[in-house]
This record gives sequence, structure tokens and C-alpha cells, in this order.
Amino acid sequence: MSKSRPIRSLLARVFSRASTPRAKRTFGQRVLHEWVYPLTLVLAIMAPIRSSIADWNDVPTGSMRPTILEGDRIYVNKLAFGLRVPFTTAWLARWDEPSRGDIVTFASPLDGTRLVKRVVALPGDRIAMHNNTLYINGEPMSWEITDPAASAPFPGGRDIPVRLAREQLTGRAHAITLTPGLASVNSFAERVIPDGEYFVMGDHRDMSNDSRFIGTVPLRSIYGRCPGVALSVDPQDGYSPRWERFGMGFDR
Repeated sequence: MSKSRPIRSLLARVFSRASTPRAKRTFGQRVLHEWVYPLTLVLAIMAPIRSSIADWNDVPTGSMRPTILEGDRIYVNKLAFGLRVPFTTAWLARWDEPSRGDIVTFASPLDGTRLVKRVVALPGDRIAMHNNTLYINGEPMSWEITDPAASAPFPGGRDIPVRLAREQLTGRAHAITLTPGLASVNSFAERVIPDGEYFVMGDHRDMSNDSRFIGTVPLRSIYGRCPGVALSVDPQDGYSPRWERFGMGFDR
């Protein structure tokens, strides 16, 4: 018998199967194969990444003005302080801690709401505030007005007059916003930050729900460090892109 005959027979069976028409898929089967399965795979890959490695958050309020604006979408480095078990607050490994001046996202100690603020005091620090001047370990954090006649959006759609300033936070300068005449806590007595916790404040000092009201934030509640803006849209201008803010980094 020719050695080529078994080969020809095998090829004939293969091509015969290939030419056999497949049963037509129903609409539901097509949806499963073309949409549900691929999307499930993408989510299975992306969810742990967003939980433990990197994420992005939109910013709906102006509590961090002028550093972060309403409509910014900031990116979050969740590996900045360590690696967590996905979907938990348990650490697999830790290699750093928040520094004074870092912008971080965290779960509010009061209700778990995700917030973004600036770390102004570290565990063991003594912090006080008098007429908008922070005192850390007895040392005043100086600031100076950079724009006495600026404006900022106020809830309700109108603009209000504000003053922009530059604050020196133990060697790291950053911008802050002050709103004259707006009731706020611009003075408080000295307190000591507990071990493993951080005192955070918004750069818009008179319109920020921060540690003056919600208390200090434990490290386990901090999701990660925010290096800058991924992209930005202007809610007051039909959500048009603010191209100049795309990829903008924050002062560190």
C-alpha cells in the first residue's frame, strides 16, 4: 500500500469536516460569544489592576482648587505605598508611607466616601491652625497672596471672589485658595496625630470637608498617591476638553 494513501485519507477527513456547515448561532449565542465573553475577560483583568495597581477618579467638587479643578480626572498610583490583596485593605508588601505635601485619595473615616486631599501632618506631628496659618510641630507654615482678585465656581452656578495664595509646607510649596467671608474653621487648637494616621486638608481651605471635620485618616484607608491629571473637561462649558491640563503633574 502506498504510504501517501493514509495521508490523503486524513486530509480528506479534515477538509470534509471543515466544509461541513456549522449550525447557525442564535442571537443570544452571538451576544454571548461576541460581547459577554470578551467583556468578562476584560473586566477580570482590569478589576484587580484598578484595585491594587492603578486607577483614575473623576473630581466633581472644587475642594482642591486651584490644584485640582472640577471635571479633572486624576490618576492614582496604588503601588505608591505598597501592594495590597485585590479588593481588600490587607497589605502583601509595603515599601513607603505618605509624605507631607502628597495628594492622596482615601475612604472618609465617617462614611467611606472616596475623597482626595493633601497630607499636611504625619503620625506623631503636632498640628494647629490660627487665622489660616498652619503650625506643624510649633513651626508656622508661611503663605503669601499671589492673586487677591480671583474667582471660583460656587455651588449653584455663580462665581464668587477668592484669593489665591502660595503656602510653604515644610519646604514644599503649593497653591491654596482662600474665600473671604465664607464661614470655615480657619483656627483650631494644637493636637497630636495618632500613630498610623494622617491629617489631610483641601487646598481650597474654606470649602473642604477634611480632617478638621472628619478626623485623621488611617493608612489602611488611603488608596494611593495622585501624581497628576490624566484628562480634564470643563463642566461650565459643555464638558469641552481642557487640553492644557491633559497629563499635567502636581507640585511635589
